[in-house]
Amino acid sequence: MEARESIAKKVAWISVWSNVLLTVGKIVVGWYGKSDAVFADGIHSAADVFASIIVLLVIKLANKPADEDHPYGHGKAEIIVSGVVGMVLLLVSFYVVYEGVSGFFHPIEAPSILAMVIALVSYVSKVLLYRYSLKVAKSHNSKAIEAIAYDHKADIVSSVAAAAGVLLSVAGEKFSLPFLLYGDKVASIFVAYLIFRIAKEMLTEAFHILIERNIEPKLMQEYITVISEFEEIRRIDRVRAREHGHYILVDIRVSVDHFKTIKEGHDLSREMKKALMAKYDNIAEVLIHLNPYYKE
Repeated sequence: MEARESIAKKVAWISVWSNVLLTVGKIVVGWYGKSDAVFADGIHSAADVFASIIVLLVIKLANKPADEDHPYGHGKAEIIVSGVVGMVLLLVSFYVVYEGVSGFFHPIEAPSILAMVIALVSYVSKVLLYRYSLKVAKSHNSKAIEAIAYDHKADIVSSVAAAAGVLLSVAGEKFSLPFLLYGDKVASIFVAYLIFRIAKEMLTEAFHILIERNIEPKLMQEYITVISEFEEIRRIDRVRAREHGHYILVDIRVSVDHFKTIKEGHDLSREMKKALMAKYDNIAEVLIHLNPYYKE
């Protein structure tokens, strides 16, 4: 737990400081360079800073072991964080659309070429940060770090879109093509769409986990396959599993011969639990209920 918390904090701090630098750069250059797309990208980076800080605040809580008040652990704290980040990104997307659309009703001029440079710098930075964060999130099964990775992912495409919008606007001014001047405005709206899509994915996943949706069918079938390997089991009555942040809780109901002793049933349950937890290191608890089986 301590190692997991330490690496999560490291990822969050890297995200915070990189996003602070990118936020300042994109907002300043976007504002003075007259680029709505780059400015919008800067607002998105500011939201990333906020998201990373929230993750830092909640990581310690999410990794606390189960206690008397929280017998299933504190893993869902990460899901709440993921949902909060999704809400922030949703609001950011609405704001960026508003700014982009309102720009069509004001005099248009091409942004500075420096705006495209900062957008390209952001792109390279975000590709590296996304790959690193996602790798850590998968290896430590952390929804909070995964939320940070998705933020970086949204920034990758939005930085490219911002750079393309600036380029089109500059080309429109240089070659006297007025319609291309709107490229920066269109790019800012496209950036808003990308942010909205990421926010929707994060909110949808957080919602499903909070209401304890069953895990994906493929993984559930893998659990059933492991359980089926025990010859003493006559029938699998029910298998349920739910995500609880960075770990999974499994409930199993199986039928065994009615003449089995309590000790035999206990030993069988223990072996099933050990088999599942040995194969899937993200399973934190397995609760097994045994039903009596009678031949028809």
